[in-house]
Amino acid sequence: MKILLTGANGYIGMRLLPVLLNSGYEVICCVRDKSRLSIPDEIKERVHIIEIDFLKPINISILPKGIDAAYYLIHSMSSSTQDFDKKEELSAQNFNKYLEHTEIKQVIYLSGIVNENILSKHLRSRKHVEEILYQGNYNLTVLRSGIIVGSGSSSFEIIRDLCEKLPIMITPKWVNTPTQPIAIRDVLSFMVGVLGNKDCYNKSWDIGGPDILTYKKMLKSYSKVRGLKLFIITLPLMTPKLSSYWLYFVTSTSYKLALNLVDSMKIPVIAKDAKLQSLLGIYPSTYQKAVELALIKIEQNQVVSSWKDSMISGRFKQSIQKYITVPKRGCYKDYKKLHVLNVKTSLDKIWAIGGETGWYYGNWLWKIRGYFDKLFGGVGLRRGRTHPYEISSGDVIDFWRVLVADKNNKRLLLFAEMRIPGEAWLEFDIDTNNTLHQTATFRPKGIWGRIYWHLLTPFHYFIFRGMIRKIGL
Repeated sequence: MKILLTGANGYIGMRLLPVLLNSGYEVICCVRDKSRLSIPDEIKERVHIIEIDFLKPINISILPKGIDAAYYLIHSMSSSTQDFDKKEELSAQNFNKYLEHTEIKQVIYLSGIVNENILSKHLRSRKHVEEILYQGNYNLTVLRSGIIVGSGSSSFEIIRDLCEKLPIMITPKWVNTPTQPIAIRDVLSFMVGVLGNKDCYNKSWDIGGPDILTYKKMLKSYSKVRGLKLFIITLPLMTPKLSSYWLYFVTSTSYKLALNLVDSMKIPVIAKDAKLQSLLGIYPSTYQKAVELALIKIEQNQVVSSWKDSMISGRFKQSIQKYITVPKRGCYKDYKKLHVLNVKTSLDKIWAIGGETGWYYGNWLWKIRGYFDKLFGGVGLRRGRTHPYEISSGDVIDFWRVLVADKNNKRLLLFAEMRIPGEAWLEFDIDTNNTLHQTATFRPKGIWGRIYWHLLTPFHYFIFRGMIRKIGL
């Protein structure tokens, strides 16, 4: 069976891909940017990759006709606070138009539970997309999921950030909203279980775990698993905007995602039945078990995907290919070189930079820069990195985006996603003479960009000099 996997480089898509391959399916990965599909080479060799942006004019020739089924995993909630619903509507409409020219039999759409009369903008959009997909010339299966709990999921990472950083929380009243979380592995089991199952054609199913919990109880349960003491004080007068700022500054989430999440967290998310569980014989894990499994993956450095690696967690609005060629004209540069004693050791240090490891010199200055970035609406340092010593193109490292990660050719190229009056690159390269080249490039925008660079030049001198020396030891 040939499967089209849209959103293949998203949190769910990257988890689902190896499951489909291990089940013997032929998979076509559909992404907006091939260079961003950060999967192991042994998996890339087993899939066919195509580039389609469902927000752009249709090019029918791109999509193969012989497709048996497809997963629709395209969402835009994190990219906008105002028009994401319009983008999701257009994507679904264009998806249908593409599939008109194929022999597809089934589409599986992962949505959210929408059983309340009053829904958030996010859930209304999910429901509207479902209605559009039902108009397609295929059999639709909709899985309406509760909050997904797994290493790297946005919901779990927000809970983890809050509990690990705040032993005493002053929270908004939405922490008392009931919800029905579900483990990521159970979501994947349902997604594969309905594939090709005619009993699931043209139906919408709710999927959730066995526990109905408030967000407050979810926070308490996480803290219990981690052995942390947690005190929660609820303020009923905290506005949605203040709640969004609270999430934004305390956790690694972007402000746009925080705003949309707060809007959704006011709505109960509870499954109306468990009919699909009985049909497929799948019985989901408890919330506590889901948390324990997620923490094990984190401790073992086995996080397969993270929402923070998505482009929508930063400032990118288009393909990273545009930034891979570092400009030479109209730029300021800080260039340093050093003969390294042990190439492998230095390369391993480069590949471990950022996150828990830090930046080797003046980490407190990097942290201050991260705080200022958050203050002005940037991503800050809280995104960290998904894996402590593995890097792929498209990954995030604190407030940088990885453009090139070529360990064989000993080159790492990063692009800054912090709030700055210009564009910045940081490159590490070790040549055949065992010389490490470290280059920081800044292309200013206007007079403020030039002032910004000159103000920071004294700090750059010490930071970049100290960093290359530590890497070269």
